[in-house]
Amino acid sequence: MELQILRYFVAVAEELHFGRAATRLHMTQPPLSRAIKRLEADVGALLFVRSPAGVTLTPVGVVLLDEARALLDHADRARVRVSAAAGVATLTVGILGDGTDPGVARLAAAYRRRHPGIDIRVRDTDLTDPTCGLRAGLVDVALTRAPFNETALTVRELRSDPVGVVLRADDPLAHHDRLRLADLRDRRWFQFPRGTDPVWQSYWNGGRLREGPVVRAVQECLQAVLWNGTVGLAPLGHDLPAELAVVPLIDMAPSRVVAVWNEGDTNPLIRSFIETATAAYRR
Repeated sequence: MELQILRYFVAVAEELHFGRAATRLHMTQPPLSRAIKRLEADVGALLFVRSPAGVTLTPVGVVLLDEARALLDHADRARVRVSAAAGVATLTVGILGDGTDPGVARLAAAYRRRHPGIDIRVRDTDLTDPTCGLRAGLVDVALTRAPFNETALTVRELRSDPVGVVLRADDPLAHHDRLRLADLRDRRWFQFPRGTDPVWQSYWNGGRLREGPVVRAVQECLQAVLWNGTVGLAPLGHDLPAELAVVPLIDMAPSRVVAVWNEGDTNPLIRSFIETATAAYRR
């Protein structure tokens, strides 16, 4: 059995859907289906029960999933040990936004267990660079939020969060159960400095050109709301000061938590990081 095909199998087994697995693997569905059929022929048994809604594992598939994960984990550990022997034993991770996200905590714990000898360096970044220094070569992999310009990058979605508008608690709109972007059309919105990724800026401005104060960090956004009544946007579920309120936006696309790395980077530490992150954020 080839390790690459086992990785394909694990992706389908975890997603229970060929289409989602193909997206996760950054490939089209037909070659993925062919690879799984070759694996079934090699094993001599069906691994999945297929249906229009997706797939389920057969008893043979359940056994292979455990074995495949163990084999892939061993292979990754072997690559990491070789890299460490060659002096490559550091992984620099860029993090944008809330480092207290429970997904980050689970990921950190799981990655430490998997690679106890690796030196993990963390680079906190502000809101002006959604790739956290990845394009500049300052980090190996980033935990951030999409959308942004993905040219020459590989992106793995980890979670999707609904978004709300942050307002002063005494703002008349703060008492609504939900709002639409049109309800905020006459408000000032925060802006990022000139040169910031336009895809990123457009998302946090609700898809329109806006005017408002320039900010670089989350706390600056909150202070702009508190002092100037500026409209801010934030993923739901974050704690805010009592002076502020967040109201769900029903026509705002969710904010995607993603892991991103440079396209074509084959560093096994990054691959292991992505696999660990995918599992940590699924809980």
